[in-house]
Amino acid sequence: MSISRYEPSWRLSRRAALRAASCGFGYLALQALCGSRAAGGIPGDAAGTARAKRVIFLCMSGGPAQLDTFDYKPQKGDKKHPGSVFKFQQHGESGMWISELLPETAKHADKLCVINGMHADTGNHAQSFLQLHTGERLRKRPSIGSWVNYGLGSENENLPGFISLNAAKPSVYSSAFLPTAFEGTPIGVNGEDMSQATIANITGDDLLPTAKREQLDFVQAMNRQYLGQRQQDANLEGVIQSMELAYRMQTAAPQLLDIRDESEKTLERYRVGKKLSVGTCRPTDFGRQCLLARRLAQAGVRFIEVNHGSWDQHKNHRRDLKANCETTDAPIAALLEDLADRDLLKDTLVVWGGEFGRPGLTPEDGKDETGHNPRGFTFWLAGGGVKQGYVHGRTDDTGARAVEGKVHFRDLHATILHLLGLEHDRLTYFHEGRQHRLTGPEGGKVVQRLIG
Repeated sequence: MSISRYEPSWRLSRRAALRAASCGFGYLALQALCGSRAAGGIPGDAAGTARAKRVIFLCMSGGPAQLDTFDYKPQKGDKKHPGSVFKFQQHGESGMWISELLPETAKHADKLCVINGMHADTGNHAQSFLQLHTGERLRKRPSIGSWVNYGLGSENENLPGFISLNAAKPSVYSSAFLPTAFEGTPIGVNGEDMSQATIANITGDDLLPTAKREQLDFVQAMNRQYLGQRQQDANLEGVIQSMELAYRMQTAAPQLLDIRDESEKTLERYRVGKKLSVGTCRPTDFGRQCLLARRLAQAGVRFIEVNHGSWDQHKNHRRDLKANCETTDAPIAALLEDLADRDLLKDTLVVWGGEFGRPGLTPEDGKDETGHNPRGFTFWLAGGGVKQGYVHGRTDDTGARAVEGKVHFRDLHATILHLLGLEHDRLTYFHEGRQHRLTGPEGGKVVQRLIG
C-alpha cells in the first residue's frame, strides 16, 4: 500500500503549522480552513462525515479481566472449564450481559458498543501498553492523542489539544517525532494526589500579568532571533509555541481544574474523594479524573486520557477485581450520564479498555490466580457515532481467543480516527526518510460494523 500525506495545493511550512497549533488549530484543520485540497479527499471532506469531535479514553492499565466484566462465559457441558466466576445479568433493551461488579455502568448498557473480539500482538505489559497508545511495540512513537492533536488541534486556543490525567508513563502523552507543540499535557503524573494536581510551570504569583507578558515577550524575542539562524529546529519552534500556550492557560486551566463550583450531588455521583484501596489496588481519586474529563471536553480539549491502574490481578483475582470495579463503576456511569445530559455524548467518543485481557478461572478448582491474554479481550465505546447497545465479536467458550469479529489495536486506531473525520492511511508525518502513521506499515481497517 502506498502511503500519502494530506498534501495541500499550497505548501504549509512547519513554522506555519506550529503557529496554527498555538492558536488551537491542527495541521489538517488549518489546511481545511484555508480551503486547501488533497489528492483523494481533504480534511474538510472528511470532516463532513466526522461523527465525533473529541475523545475521552478511559485507560484501564494492567489488563482488565474481560470474562468477569463484559464477556460472559457460563459453564457449558459436564466438564468444568475456565469462564466467568462472577454473576452476570442482562441489561437494557439490548439485553447486554454485564457483570454484577458494574451495576452503575450496566444502567447505560444501551449506550455501549462492546468489542469482545479484541486482540493484540503480545502479552508483555510494557510492549502491549505501548502498542495500544502508539501502534508500535518496541520503539518510541507518537501517542494516539498526539496524532489527533496534530490532525485536528484543540477547539480552545487557551487549552492544549491533548491532556492526560494521572499519566502512568511518558509514552501515554509523548509526541515523539511529531513537533513538540502536539505533545500531551500531563496532569497528575504517577499517582499524584489529583486534588493537588495541576499543569506544571504555568503559574507564578510573584509577577503581575503585565510583567509576565513583558517577561515572556523578552524571552520569546531571543528565541525567535536564535530560531532565525536555525530554520529547521522543530523543537525550538515547539518550545516557542508551548510558552505562548502556557501563558494563555494561566487563566483558563486553573478554573477548569477547580471543581468547587460543582454541586454536592455531582461530586457524590462521581464519587469524588472516594479513594478505595484494597489489596494491590492503589488509592486513586478516579471520580475526580472523570469529572475533570467532562469539564475538559466541555471546554474544547480534543483528546483526554483518564488513567486508572493497576488491573494486573495475578493473585487474589476476585478481591482486587471487585475493588477496581467498585472504584471505577460509578464515576464512569456519572461521566456517561453527564455527557448525555449536556448533549455532548453524541460527538464525544468514550473509549474503555487496557493493553490486554486475562484468562478465565475455573470456579470449581478454588484457584484465584490469572495470567495475561492478548488473544481475546474486551474494549467498549460509547457516543461519537458508534452503535448503541451492540456487542461486536466473540471469543471461544472459555474466552481464550477471539474467534469472530476480530479487532486489532490497528483497527481500533483506524476506527477512532475515522470517527473523528481523519483517515488513518493519509494522516502521516515524514520522519527519517519515510512517512509514518499511527497504524504503522501494516495499516488497519475501519470496523464499519461499530459505526451507527
